[in-house]
Amino acid sequence: MNAQTDMAGTHWVFGYGSLIWNPGFPHVSAQQGLLRGAHRSLSIVSTHHRGTSERPGLVFGLARGGACRGMVFEVADADWTAVRAYLEAREQVTSVYRDVMRPVRLTDGRMVGALAFVVDENHEQFAGRLSLDQQVAMVRAGVGLSGRNIDYVINTARHLESLGIRDHQLMALVAMLEGDAEAA
Repeated sequence: MNAQTDMAGTHWVFGYGSLIWNPGFPHVSAQQGLLRGAHRSLSIVSTHHRGTSERPGLVFGLARGGACRGMVFEVADADWTAVRAYLEAREQVTSVYRDVMRPVRLTDGRMVGALAFVVDENHEQFAGRLSLDQQVAMVRAGVGLSGRNIDYVINTARHLESLGIRDHQLMALVAMLEGDAEAA
């Protein structure tokens, strides 16, 4: 198996944020997978999809260390060129991610090489580790071309929850965001 395709001529894409619930590309199968060496982190300042320069939001990235459960999408070889172009346009608006091939363990036990978008921790949009209060303030304020930041965060949390994926940090953030909504 080479880094990009398996013996059946398919390619794999690892989703850990909105790709889970809105992949936006054709795929022949999808299942959960575990990527080791990086974790889901709400640590990227968004001035495009979920915020603006004046009111930035936050989006997820894969930051160094730990592990991340997400969805792994199998893409047919015939669709790969178009899917790859779509993902570049969607994920690399400001080049805050590095697109890399990483080994991912599928729930069916196979290990595949999957395209993953990891945060470039030297990029100016990498916010690093923010407190929950800082995250709440930015998420509440952010609205970009793809909609409200709060919808993105809550939608991602709900989809993770429906898949049985517990992200304690994210759930604490969502509880604060929903508490704000109830108090308003």
